[in-house]
Amino acid sequence: MFRIGEQDHRVDMKAIEPYKKVISHGGYYGDGLNAIVVFAVCFMPESGQPNYRYLMDNLFKYVIGTLELLVAENYMIIYLNGATTRRKMPSLGWLRRCYQQIDRRLRKNLKSLIIVHPSWFIRTLLAVTRPFISSKFSQKIRYVFNLAELAELVPMEYVGIPECIKQCVSLLCFSSWIWARGLLLCLTVLKNTGL
Repeated sequence: MFRIGEQDHRVDMKAIEPYKKVISHGGYYGDGLNAIVVFAVCFMPESGQPNYRYLMDNLFKYVIGTLELLVAENYMIIYLNGATTRRKMPSLGWLRRCYQQIDRRLRKNLKSLIIVHPSWFIRTLLAVTRPFISSKFSQKIRYVFNLAELAELVPMEYVGIPECIKQCVSLLCFSSWIWARGLLLCLTVLKNTGL
């Protein structure tokens, strides 16, 4: 049973068991009980599942109910988008419903929404919907393109980065290193051949 606003909601915990890691507590920032809430999209169910709507309805109640339990004062949400396929991305409607169902206290106390590894799709979606989003909320959104940049903004001691994101980051770093080495080799060959 989870309380959302003034109502209790039953959640099928068995159905959402594989997806409960989608939301976690990432410690605190600043003075007081300013919570860091981590939302890892890579743990969302794939949209092609036959019971997808049922899962998302229960996951929605779980996420909002957990948010109500985690937040005492101000808070930030770290939205981990890395290592996520489009099939795991929640719909805009689902995200909007989450935000609308959050009671006024939680909406007011949200100080920052940090989107880590924002895809082109996420950035475009937010740009297109910006006219329909309150300016106060828009000012809370921040894009962070790598984990080092995130570490400059928030204490990372308790922020759990999923293994799939760490592997993806390692692969991207390795790919960048290979690309840079290849470019350096090409430039060296061009220089040595006088081209």
